[in-house]
Amino acid sequence: MNIKPLSDYILIEPIKEEEKTKTGIFLPQTIEKERPEQGRVIAVGPGRKTSSGKIIPIDIRRGEKVLFTKYGPNEIKVGDKEYLIAKQEDILAIIE
Repeated sequence: MNIKPLSDYILIEPIKEEEKTKTGIFLPQTIEKERPEQGRVIAVGPGRKTSSGKIIPIDIRRGEKVLFTKYGPNEIKVGDKEYLIAKQEDILAIIE
């Protein structure tokens, strides 16, 4: 299935944190984990449309690693994979 975001929405694949602590302790699957705040951009919409009809393009590109607000994006599931859909304003920074 191919997902193409509309307007100024961005499709993000969350980057899951490691299942092992720095000291080498493996965390069980039952532990409650925080929602990820980093991800890789999978697809980007064309941009936000102004009231005059002009499209303002998005500054974020496919493949970039981004930092986003914890509870801003919406979760979606396609097949076995989980994704997030965020507005451009929910993206805080590009990680280089």
